[in-house]
Amino acid sequence: MNKTVYLGLTGDIIHPGIINIISEGAKHGDLIIGLLTDSAIAFHKRLPYLTYEQRKQVVEHIKGVSKVIPQEDWSYVPNLKKLKPDFIIHGDDWLRGSLSKIRDEVVEALKEWGGKIIEVPYTQGINSSAFVESIHTIGTTPDIRMKTLRRLIEAKPIVRIMEAHSGLSGLIIENLEVEKEGGTHRFDGMWSSSLTDSTSKGKPDIEAVDLTTRLQTLTDILECTTKPIIYDGDTGGKPEHFIFTVRTLERNGISAVIIEDKVGLKKNSLFGTEAKQELAPVDDFCYKISAGKKAQVTKEFMIIARLESLIAGRTVDEALERAFAYVKAGADGVMIHSKEKDGQDIKDFCLRFRKEYEKVPIVLVPTTYNQFTERELASWGANIIIYANHMLRASYPAMHKVAKTILETERSLEVNDLCLSIKNILELIPGTK
Repeated sequence: MNKTVYLGLTGDIIHPGIINIISEGAKHGDLIIGLLTDSAIAFHKRLPYLTYEQRKQVVEHIKGVSKVIPQEDWSYVPNLKKLKPDFIIHGDDWLRGSLSKIRDEVVEALKEWGGKIIEVPYTQGINSSAFVESIHTIGTTPDIRMKTLRRLIEAKPIVRIMEAHSGLSGLIIENLEVEKEGGTHRFDGMWSSSLTDSTSKGKPDIEAVDLTTRLQTLTDILECTTKPIIYDGDTGGKPEHFIFTVRTLERNGISAVIIEDKVGLKKNSLFGTEAKQELAPVDDFCYKISAGKKAQVTKEFMIIARLESLIAGRTVDEALERAFAYVKAGADGVMIHSKEKDGQDIKDFCLRFRKEYEKVPIVLVPTTYNQFTERELASWGANIIIYANHMLRASYPAMHKVAKTILETERSLEVNDLCLSIKNILELIPGTK
């Protein structure tokens, strides 16, 4: 009986270093590739460029590979204990850095059946991270960008979305990362808010601002980012108009549109006067959702129904009744909104909705009940958390302080520490050096 060799692999980019390890592993026995799933990767790194099935198709056709199985965890240990291979092979780069903890776990697991580690010298001149960065620099396509949101929902317990109102704010969301224990935290995508888009232009947030006007901001963001975008579609307008909105957004690579079930003159949901806002008849809103779903070309584009029942002073029972109707009409997800600071009405809605629909995504915008962490919101059943206006709200105080200080001091010396340096500006935007 041949000996078995295990190799854990992402498989998103196949370079000479990977081929070298595969070739070496095949010399020692039947090489089993543990191909990391999207969910195994997403918490620690960016979502792979290729889907699991695409990566599997590539890897299983590489010479020397005997078998490809999913590795559902970042750790190798669950698969190793299941397979009990004679060897595990890895590049010697895991002797240092964050991967050294993974190696320690592997060493301990192998003791159970006497397995051994084969460590291959790191291939000089090959940098996987640099390859990933090169792909990021090249950009993405509308089709790939659009599909990413559904992949993220499947792969992650919480999809973290931040509001973007310009190309610059989009760049921050695109690139910012924070290292935390157990993985890297980053924003997964962007929210194109009608409120912040209008406000950044110095205009009121009213439904009269049409898609054509907002497309310029969307284009600015699309041109310098690769992450998925969720579009704030207000009420969606008339069904006949919503059809064209769906087709335009889909064609541009937007992942989802969220439309709200209210009618009449638009007022922001967090104003106290919103309780007087009239909710759309359920049948009318269901028809609009259905019309939008029939209009889309791909299966990946999402139409998410935003429920204004709690904002309008209605009960959780009514909100749920509407939510169930919208899902049956074809909505790909629901967003529930509230201005209550204790969040209990939102929690009640989520828990009860989950009893009826286990997989339908729930979107939350915890602007008023922001004392709850993402982990807590996920425990209620939430899939997507949108930070809906924080980038714009942060920018205004900063700009106001700088402008006021210059007026007071009659020079700009005092604001140096409040401003990005010219050098940083040149480094921030590719091609401006």
